[in-house]
Amino acid sequence: MAQRSFSFLLARRYLNPRRAVMSSFTLISLIGVLLGVLVLVVVMSVMAGMERSVKERVLGFSPHILMSYHPRGGQSEPLEGWREPAKKFASVPGVKSATPFVAESVILDFEDGMKPTMSFFYGIDTSDPIQVETIGKMLDVDRFPGSSADMGLDDRVVISSALAELYHLEVGSTMLLYPTKNLGEMMTAYKSTDNPPVREAFKDPWTKANDLLLKGWKQEGAKEVLSLATIQEIDEHLSSILGQRIRQQERDLIEAIRKNLESGKVDEAAGVSRFEPNARKGIDGWLADLSKTDAETMNNEIMKNLKSVVLPKEATVIGVYQSSQMLNTPDIFMPMGLAQTLAGLDDKVQAIALRLDDPYQADQVAQAVLEAGGPEWAKMTWMEQEQIARFFNLISQQRVMMYFALSFIVLVSAFSMMAVMFTVAIQKKREIGVMKALGAAPGQIVRVFLYQGMILGVLGAVLGVGFGRLVIHYRGGVQAVLRGLGFDPFSATFTGFSVIPAHNNPVEQALIAFFAFVLCSLAALVPAAFAARSDAAKSLRNL
Repeated sequence: MAQRSFSFLLARRYLNPRRAVMSSFTLISLIGVLLGVLVLVVVMSVMAGMERSVKERVLGFSPHILMSYHPRGGQSEPLEGWREPAKKFASVPGVKSATPFVAESVILDFEDGMKPTMSFFYGIDTSDPIQVETIGKMLDVDRFPGSSADMGLDDRVVISSALAELYHLEVGSTMLLYPTKNLGEMMTAYKSTDNPPVREAFKDPWTKANDLLLKGWKQEGAKEVLSLATIQEIDEHLSSILGQRIRQQERDLIEAIRKNLESGKVDEAAGVSRFEPNARKGIDGWLADLSKTDAETMNNEIMKNLKSVVLPKEATVIGVYQSSQMLNTPDIFMPMGLAQTLAGLDDKVQAIALRLDDPYQADQVAQAVLEAGGPEWAKMTWMEQEQIARFFNLISQQRVMMYFALSFIVLVSAFSMMAVMFTVAIQKKREIGVMKALGAAPGQIVRVFLYQGMILGVLGAVLGVGFGRLVIHYRGGVQAVLRGLGFDPFSATFTGFSVIPAHNNPVEQALIAFFAFVLCSLAALVPAAFAARSDAAKSLRNL
């Protein structure tokens, strides 16, 4: 205990700022360790806060699980009767709510003559308070006073700050929304008017399908019967026609035939499908209609309908939210009814969006939802969405890179302290020689310098974490001062937040402090070994 006290007291004496010239060197070493820990604590807290806040924002309006409908195992199709499966999905444990999902692109036009632009909109179920509340938290009320997320069921929208700044929009501005889906359908419909009727343009598949439908029927009591092989062949011929550019009137008739062919009662053992007499009457009627369609009459009807297709919807801006350059978010949030109209879905939806009690359990809950829904449903969790997953992976990689890069600051501070210890060892060479001549053991000399490094490590780590948490607490004021000087390293335009978010993780900060302490202690061992190995006789020769 006496040996330890001797080493510790001597270490404190060398670090005491009131004694020798070494006090300034000690202070420099302490400040170096303090700043290294402070920078690491602040940057890691900001990165953690940014990750948490962006995830909270994105998961506030994005579906945690997206359930799409694939009735025949192929491409997803719009769903009309979505309310029943939504209730079924909402009853699965872990699911908080099940709401309709619609997201599409739209062309914006303005009354002041500005050029139209393509934008992405997202339908919001305004009856879901969580989605409305999330958008409300995103509103930029400082630059756009009066912003609100209360869209209701009217043609009122919330737009991004990037869109507002680009076209000088504000709360109360109006704009015209042209649905791109309808414009695409318009071009398809317009080009289809150049073709002759189906029976002429696609004579071979039409003739084969028509012959099979007229001659393939057999009578079985009160039932009309078609073989499964005949139905499959008919479907192949009709599908080949539907894959071409044809008029909508003829497409509807062919789709009706195909749907009726699926209404029969299948008998796998007999290899046939049995139909009610009315089913055949309907098919025969549609075949008759297809055999006498008139191109000019259909074209006139198509051109008449195009006028209603291209009519825009006028929407009023009731709020502007702070967008971010870090992550692409929708340009426009709008009520679900308006979104369905612009997407040309009527009462249909593109998918069903599920919100969970715990978004990070999405994979497990998704499996239970799939079992409840059946084989015609497909799932996509938020972690499987490419854009979101790529962005969150980027943040995680940035955090690792920041740890690696900023750790060198603490390492440099430790090397600086090592240089100070070497200076102490050289300047105290004669004192060390006297101590060794009086019987001081090499271990005692080593501990003198080791205790210096440990004291500097403890003080630097504790003060660094303390000042770092202080900077984080007053980060808003620090940002305001920097902005006042014309320098804003955390621009709201880039981050999407007026005050940069931060999150204090005590465990992480304790590990940073411990890392700094260990580096400082190790840095003191090299000069300690140098001092312990010095020759006492040589050190005292010039006394």
